[in-house]
Amino acid sequence: MNLPRKIRVLVVDDSAVVRQAITQALSQDPEIQVVGSACDPYVARDMILELNPDVLTLDIEMPRMDGLTFLRVLQKHRPIPVVVVSSLTRTGSHAALEALECGAVDVIGKPGSASAIGQLHDQLAVRVKGAAFARVLPPVAPEGAAPVQPGPGASKGLNARQLILFGASTGGTEALKAVLTKLPDGLPGICIVQHIPPFFSTAFAERLNELCALEVREARNNDVLHPGLALIAPGDYHMVVLWKDDRYIVSLNQNPPLHHTRPAVDVLFNSAAACAGDHAVAVLLTGMGSDGANGMRKLKAAGATTIAQNEQSCVVYGMPRAAVEMGAVDHVVPLNKIPLAIIEALQSRSTQTSHKRAPACVPDSRS
Repeated sequence: MNLPRKIRVLVVDDSAVVRQAITQALSQDPEIQVVGSACDPYVARDMILELNPDVLTLDIEMPRMDGLTFLRVLQKHRPIPVVVVSSLTRTGSHAALEALECGAVDVIGKPGSASAIGQLHDQLAVRVKGAAFARVLPPVAPEGAAPVQPGPGASKGLNARQLILFGASTGGTEALKAVLTKLPDGLPGICIVQHIPPFFSTAFAERLNELCALEVREARNNDVLHPGLALIAPGDYHMVVLWKDDRYIVSLNQNPPLHHTRPAVDVLFNSAAACAGDHAVAVLLTGMGSDGANGMRKLKAAGATTIAQNEQSCVVYGMPRAAVEMGAVDHVVPLNKIPLAIIEALQSRSTQTSHKRAPACVPDSRS
C-alpha cells in the first residue's frame, strides 16, 4: 500500500479525555492526520462511511456496543486496519488477544491515566503506520489443526545445540499461532520475540500453550531451554540467549529500545548468532520496519538456516523484505509451509553440523 497522502485515522474511545490525548499524540507525526473521533461504535460507523479513514484506533470497553462486537461486524462488512488501544490488565489482555483473532492488526496498552498517552507518541505512530500498510487477512489457521510430523526416527537426529528462533511484529500474533500450532512436541528449544506490550505477552503465551503440542510460556530471567519448550519475550524486556554449562539459558534486560521497541528481534538474533551459530534455525515473520534483518544477516554469516515469510502471506511485508534485500535469507516461504521448512532445516543441519562445535558465546554489546 503506497500512501501519497497522510494516513487518515479515526479515533474510537468512550472517554473524551482519551480521544483528545490520542489525537494530540498522533497529530505530532507529520505523516498522520486524525480525521475524526467517535465516542462509540454507532457514531464510528457513520464516521467511517463519511470520512473513509485508513486506520481505526479502537478501545474495547465501551457502552452501547463493546469494541469486540464492533470489530467483528466491521471486519465482516467493511474490513479496515484496526489498532486496539486498551487497558492491558489481565482481563483486558485476553480481550485484546481476542481482538487480534477477530481481525485487529495490532494492540497497544493504554497507560493508567489519559495524560500519559502522550508518552506513547512514538509507539502509537509506529503502530498506526504499520496498520496503514497492512492487509487485513482472514484467520490464518484453524484451531486444532494437526501438527506437522517429522519423518520416522527424525527426532533421534536432532541434537542439544540446535535452537529455533522467531521474530515478528504487526500481524505476528496470528502468524505465530499458525506456525506453532503445527509444530510437534519434542523439537529443540524455541525463543520468540513478538513486538508486544507488557501484560499482553502473558495472555498471548497462555493462549498459545492451550493450542500447541509443545509447552509455551512467557520467559523468565535465567530460564533454561529444553526440547519441547517455547519461550516468549515479556513485553518491555529484551531477551538474550546464551550457551552456558552445556545448555541454552535466556537472559532478560531493559536496555534501551531498539527500532523503537522492546523487546527487539535484533537483540535476540544477535545473541544467537554468537552462541548458536550453524545450529540455529531463524524465522522472520510479518512486521513493519526492519527489526530482525541485521540479526538475521549475522545468523546467516554464522551458518544458521534463515527463513522469511513470503510477501503474499504477510499482513505487512516489512521485516521479511528488509532481510531478503540484505541477502540474509536462505528460504522465502508461505506462512502455511513454514512449519515443514523448520523441521526440514533442523534435520538437514543436524546431519551437516553434528561434528562441528558452535562458536563460543560472546554476547553482543548491544544486547
